[in-house]
Amino acid sequence: MDDFLNNPESYSTVTMEGNLVSEVGMVVLDILALYSLHFKANLMYKEGENMMMRKVFDLHMLFLRINQSEQTLKHCFGLIRMFINKFPQVLFKGKASFCGRLCYELLRCCNSRLYTIRMEACITIYFLMRANFENSKRLNFARVRLQMMVALSTLISDIEGVTGSRFKESLGVVNNYAKKDKLFAKTRLPEEISTLTKTIRIVLMATEKMKEHQNDPEKLVDLQYSLAKQYVSNPELRTTWLKNMAKRHLEREDYSEAAHCYLHVAGAVAEFLKQMGMMTHGCKVLQDLSSNILADETNTIDDTAVIAELQFTEETLIETLETASAYLCDAERYETLGSLYRIVIPIYEKRRDLEHLSECYRTLHEAYSKAVEATKSGKRMLGSYFRVAFYGQAFEDENEKEYIYKEPKVTQLPEICERLQSLHSEKFGHGVVKILQDSKKVNPKELDPNIAYIQVTYVTPYFTDKELLERKTDFERNNNVKKFIFHTPFTKSGKAHGEITQQWMRKTILTTSQSFPYVKKRIMVASRKEVDVSPIEVAIEQMNSKVAALQMEVYAEKIDLKKLQLKLQGAVSAQVNAGPMVYAEAFLAPGAASKLKLSAQNVDKLKSVFREFASVCNAALEVNQREIESEQFQYHESLASNFREMKERLQEILSEQELIHSPQLLTEVMNALHLDQRNSLHLANTMSSSSA
Repeated sequence: MDDFLNNPESYSTVTMEGNLVSEVGMVVLDILALYSLHFKANLMYKEGENMMMRKVFDLHMLFLRINQSEQTLKHCFGLIRMFINKFPQVLFKGKASFCGRLCYELLRCCNSRLYTIRMEACITIYFLMRANFENSKRLNFARVRLQMMVALSTLISDIEGVTGSRFKESLGVVNNYAKKDKLFAKTRLPEEISTLTKTIRIVLMATEKMKEHQNDPEKLVDLQYSLAKQYVSNPELRTTWLKNMAKRHLEREDYSEAAHCYLHVAGAVAEFLKQMGMMTHGCKVLQDLSSNILADETNTIDDTAVIAELQFTEETLIETLETASAYLCDAERYETLGSLYRIVIPIYEKRRDLEHLSECYRTLHEAYSKAVEATKSGKRMLGSYFRVAFYGQAFEDENEKEYIYKEPKVTQLPEICERLQSLHSEKFGHGVVKILQDSKKVNPKELDPNIAYIQVTYVTPYFTDKELLERKTDFERNNNVKKFIFHTPFTKSGKAHGEITQQWMRKTILTTSQSFPYVKKRIMVASRKEVDVSPIEVAIEQMNSKVAALQMEVYAEKIDLKKLQLKLQGAVSAQVNAGPMVYAEAFLAPGAASKLKLSAQNVDKLKSVFREFASVCNAALEVNQREIESEQFQYHESLASNFREMKERLQEILSEQELIHSPQLLTEVMNALHLDQRNSLHLANTMSSSSA
């Protein structure tokens, strides 16, 4: 730096260039002022909704966005104040975009490092508020107030935006201008400005907390969600925060959550259109897309000033839904598009907009084609779910709270454990965080208060038998889900594992406060239910699971021979069929029922399941024999031999001469399954009733 100052030639060149830039800027500002003065009528054509007005306004904003000399910016602020004074109708009566952009740039300048620029920005903000107040016949400055909050929300969504002492100082300056203005001392203006600056300070406090958690994606989105929730009665601000949340999700490629942010935006827009009489059903039309929308977006707007400023239209709704549609496709949730376009298509039909209708049907065709392909391949993964519970004072308000986390595709338990441990170790320090991977109950009083404990358990969506009959596809079983289940093995002696006849299982069913997918990736657990399953009931469930898995392969429309052989080998091979036979010998051997005090009903159920097991193994062997090539014949004979040995042992244990269902019954079952190949429960019920 000293070398530069001591070099007259370099210093002179830079000074000349700086002066030249300032001179050019001043000339442009002078031309802008002259044009605005002499061509006001042209600029006010269509009440300012014309290309020339947009160009002139863009030039004013460009000066604030691009770095200028201090002197140039001071003149620019003066010119903007002249614009406010000369064209109030454009800023306060027309579209809110002009006022919104001006508020955004002025707030950004309130955080400038240069004191003079901050002061000029404060003067201009107060001048803008006062002009709006006068334009409304001294009732309020609703447009500037709303657009200030929208601009602030947009600025701070990037975390780095407008935090710090400089911005807070600027807020105080604006407040002081309002208090010292004698012309408006007896009006509502000073009080309203004071209320606005207080609201902005509250938002800034939330922003500072966001900055603390900027590396914790779930906590950060939770904080943004809490702000969005505060503005349920102000759709403009709510939708701004929902879009900010979508932006965060897109950065991490969480497309399902980004799409649902936009679906909730559409819900808020639809509800406003209903209140304005422009739509019949409001956000209710979106309830097929997400069960959360009706609960979150059914709100009445009471503030008439807010209603007057909102400029949502039918076109806003369509644009939002089409944005959501694109993200749903990215998330591979193709089936959702049917319900979405049932909202959009009638609007286009009413308008007789054939071009857009063509695009809608093309999008639907592509989406359903991909859905068919994804269903056939079975390779689409819509997410993995984990219960995450926090214990320890370090977690503050999250201590002893549990959540369900939705992770991408096939995330494994070690992956999420490693991510959470790394994340919280950065916050609290290494050696402070401990991961608990078991699913047993935690007693917080027994834990070290100096350690931050995180318990992580893999969970799966839970459905009743009736719900399973209705939710037949993988997509349906991963959409609008709010109940999850995990199993914890235990014995009455206190150990986790024991003998087969002593091995109990605790089912824990968790219900979340909202359904997945949602606008955020983690949802708090609202309630839990625990059911203890006796050893014989564990055996029944395990065997039912094996039966269902084999049925899926045997009665599939298209046989996957590799999958079938893997399942069949796991069922009948001597090396791996210890499980089924152990259950049979433990619970069905002569005298076992009385010794273990088993109910006759459970014994009959287990016998019935074993009959089904033997029948489906026999059917699997028949399918395998039909499908294999000649070089696999020896392998098939080995499977058949193992099955005969297993069947003979089962017949001996059950004291039955024949376990296999008749060919006629199997034909009926196959016909039933061809109607719905995924409904293994229907097959189990059919075979069970016939064998009873």
